[in-house]
Amino acid sequence: MTTAEIPDSIHFGGRWQRGRGTPLECADPASGEVIAKLTAASADDVDEAARLGAEAAARESWRDLLPHERARLLHRVGDLVERDLEELALLQTRNTGKTLGETRALVASAAGTFRFYSAALETTETSLTPQRGDYLTMSVREPIGVVGAITPWNSPIASDAQKIAPALAAGNAVLLKPAEATPLVSLALARLVVEAGIPPALLSVLPGAGSVVGDAVVRHPLVRRVSFTGGTDTGRAIGRAAADKIMPITSELGGKSPTIVFPDADQDQALAGVLFGIFSSSGQSCIAGSRIFVHESIYAEFADRLVAATRALRVGPGTAPDTQVGPLATFAHRDRVASLVDRARAEGGRVLCGGRRPEDPGLEHGAYYLPTLIDGLPNDSTTCQEEIFGPVGVVLPFGDEDDLVARANDTVYGLACGIWTSDYRRAWRVARRVEAGTVWVNTYKRFSIATPFSGTKDSGLGTDKGRDGILQYTRQKSIYWGLDENERLWRI
Repeated sequence: MTTAEIPDSIHFGGRWQRGRGTPLECADPASGEVIAKLTAASADDVDEAARLGAEAAARESWRDLLPHERARLLHRVGDLVERDLEELALLQTRNTGKTLGETRALVASAAGTFRFYSAALETTETSLTPQRGDYLTMSVREPIGVVGAITPWNSPIASDAQKIAPALAAGNAVLLKPAEATPLVSLALARLVVEAGIPPALLSVLPGAGSVVGDAVVRHPLVRRVSFTGGTDTGRAIGRAAADKIMPITSELGGKSPTIVFPDADQDQALAGVLFGIFSSSGQSCIAGSRIFVHESIYAEFADRLVAATRALRVGPGTAPDTQVGPLATFAHRDRVASLVDRARAEGGRVLCGGRRPEDPGLEHGAYYLPTLIDGLPNDSTTCQEEIFGPVGVVLPFGDEDDLVARANDTVYGLACGIWTSDYRRAWRVARRVEAGTVWVNTYKRFSIATPFSGTKDSGLGTDKGRDGILQYTRQKSIYWGLDENERLWRI
C-alpha cells in the first residue's frame, strides 16, 4: 500500500483492517464525487487499539529505547513525509477542498514538526533539584502510556503531526481520531510512521463520528491524556468526561479573532493581510481574522478597497493553480455558513459582497460559497460573537484605542489577533492589552512549531507546540537517593 493509494481500510492495533463501525464515505468537495469508502471504527475497535497500544508502549523495545534512538525514528518520519509531499498534498486537497498551495505547506509543516520534536527530544533533560539534606533529589519524566489525539477537518496532517510527534517522542502510544469527513491523509501518515520503523501498534488511526469514536477514546480507562482541536462545545464535553477520570487535557477551541487596521498602517500590506487572514482556507480556520476593525479616519476608503479585492479573489477547485478560495470541506458546512449569513441579514447587517453561492456553472456541483464581507452590525450582535468558520468577515469602524481594546476583548474567545500599524509602541501596547494566545503584528497566520500556541477564555486550555510540547505527554516522578550510609530513620 503506497501513499498515493486511497485507503479502503483503517489502521489500528498494528494492522490494516476494516473497522467494525458504520460505512463512511469521503467526498471531494470540489465536485461531490465520492473518492473513498471505508468502514468507520467502533467502540470495540477503540478498545482493541488502546489495549494493544498500551502493550506496545510497555515493551522494553520501545520503553527502554534511548532518546537519540527514538529521535532517529521521528526524524525518519519527517523525511518520508517530505518524500511524499506531492502525493499527500493532492490527497488532502481532494478530501478537504483546500488549494494545493496550502496543502503543500501543511504537509511541509508536518515534516518539520516531526524533525523539530526529534531534536527537542534529544535535548529534554532530567533535573537535579537543590539538595535539602543528606540525600540527592531528581525529577524525571516518564511516558503516560496511551494518549488520545482528536484532530479537526480543516487542517489534517499538520494538526495530526502536532499531536502525534511529541506524544511518540515522549514514549507513548497514540489513538488518533481524525475528523469523520477527512481521514484520508491521516491514514496515509500512519503508513509512513510504520515505514519509518516505529512499532505499528503505537499509532492507531480511528475514523468515525465523534459521538462514537471520539467519545470512546476520551472515556477509555487506558487513555490517560487527550489533546483535542475542534469546537468549543465539544471541548466542554471532553472536559467534563476528563474530570470524571481526573485526566488532563489540552484543547484548542474556537475563535472570533480581531484584526485591527490603524491609520498609519501600510495600507497595501494591511489589505493583503486582512484578506489572507479571513479568506485563506476558505475561512475554515480557528484563527481566522473574522472581525475586521478599521479606524474611522480610513474606514470608507479601506472598506471600498477591501470589497473590491474580495470580489477579485479567484474561487475554484483546490487543484487549479490560480485558485485562492476553494470549496468548503462539506456541503453540510457550506449550507450552515449560508444560513449564518442569512441570519446576519436578519440582524440588520449589510452584505457588501458575496453572501451567496457562485453563479459559475463550472462550480455548481461543489461546496462553494463566495467570500463575503458584512458591515452595519454592532460588535455585540450574534454574527460578531459566534464563530462562523467560513469565508465571512464583519467590518467594524473604531475610534480611540481604549474603545477598540474593549470591543476586541468583548467576546468569549481569546485565540488570536492581528495588528497593522507602523507605530511599534502602539503595536506593543495593544498586543499586551488584547486577550489572545497569539498576536501578529504586520503579518498574519504565520507559524513556528518552536513557538508555543495556546488560547484563553473559551478558546482553549493548555499549550501546544514549542520545545516543552513533549512534557505535556509525560508524567513527572521524583526520586530521592539517600547519601548517609549511617542513617537510621527509626531506632530499631
